[in-house]
Amino acid sequence: MGDPAYRPFRGKTLVTGGSGHFGANLVRRLLTEGHEVRALVQASANNGALDGLELERFAGDVRDPAQMREACRGVGQVFHAAAKVSTRAPTPAQEREIWEINVVGTRNMVRASLEEGVDRLCLTGSFSGIGIDPDAPSRPVHEGMPFYPFIDWLPYARSKTLAEHELLKGVADGLDAVIAVSTGIIGPHDFLPSRTGKVLVDFANGDLRGYMPGGSEFVRAADLVEGHLLAMAKGKPGRRYLLSTEFLTLDDLLDLYVELIGRPKPRLRMPVPVMKMISRAYAATVRRIVPDAPQRLTPGAIEILAMERHADLSLAREELGYQPTTIREAVREAYACFCERGMITGRAA
Repeated sequence: MGDPAYRPFRGKTLVTGGSGHFGANLVRRLLTEGHEVRALVQASANNGALDGLELERFAGDVRDPAQMREACRGVGQVFHAAAKVSTRAPTPAQEREIWEINVVGTRNMVRASLEEGVDRLCLTGSFSGIGIDPDAPSRPVHEGMPFYPFIDWLPYARSKTLAEHELLKGVADGLDAVIAVSTGIIGPHDFLPSRTGKVLVDFANGDLRGYMPGGSEFVRAADLVEGHLLAMAKGKPGRRYLLSTEFLTLDDLLDLYVELIGRPKPRLRMPVPVMKMISRAYAATVRRIVPDAPQRLTPGAIEILAMERHADLSLAREELGYQPTTIREAVREAYACFCERGMITGRAA
């Protein structure tokens, strides 16, 4: 008879953020399994991650309620992964954009899903929006911990917490929905590339000059996709599921790069207090002079890495049957994809 809690997919699947790192991996898995996919894209964005794929592209903006209703029309399930991911120290205008896309955009998707009769919605949450023990930040956290708002968190973290609140308001109104919480993604089809992907590219090309102590939870892109599919099929309504592959210190992660690529680690290992001081000055200067420029050294990102936050995956393992693999494999997949796209000039030893 099968698993009575299992929900089979019905009809077309909408993926928002389909050209992002996670979305690009998710749509490929869905297509491989024979699902009909509609990918929400921004017409002005770089959507090269979807080139060559047999899917429907729907140009729209999550901030537009009417467009989201149209995007949800005729759809059985929605993976809402679209977000403004940012570790920068933002200007007020940039903070407003983060809020509009992540919070108001989620509200629009929730309302559209209710109005168009979507069977189920799965929101991609962020590890930065999961609570911590303020007395022991590195202690493993779980889905039930409340968000602690009194640390100098990234505006992005606050926005993702509020996005989950919008989803739960929809659940209270009758929407069948779950939350799949992502940690730091490593894997193929990282077209931007992401901050973690850029570190790998820089290391492989000999351009990474230094690093800092610290660590975080990382998730293989394939594991994150699997976790989302499990959450969509088996997750309990209104529940959030924390998805990771393993915790690694930055030294551990660079050791994997050394093993794969054959280059030595950078000799410069900057103490955390020094990195915090430099990042504050750097971020303030960049924000004032060139507000739209990328910020690689951000106080919020350094604070999170310094906490060495760990994840308790018990709920996902027990309720979904989630079984993560290894980050070593994720690094190999990411490296191969960057090489294929010509972003890495050298090759593994």
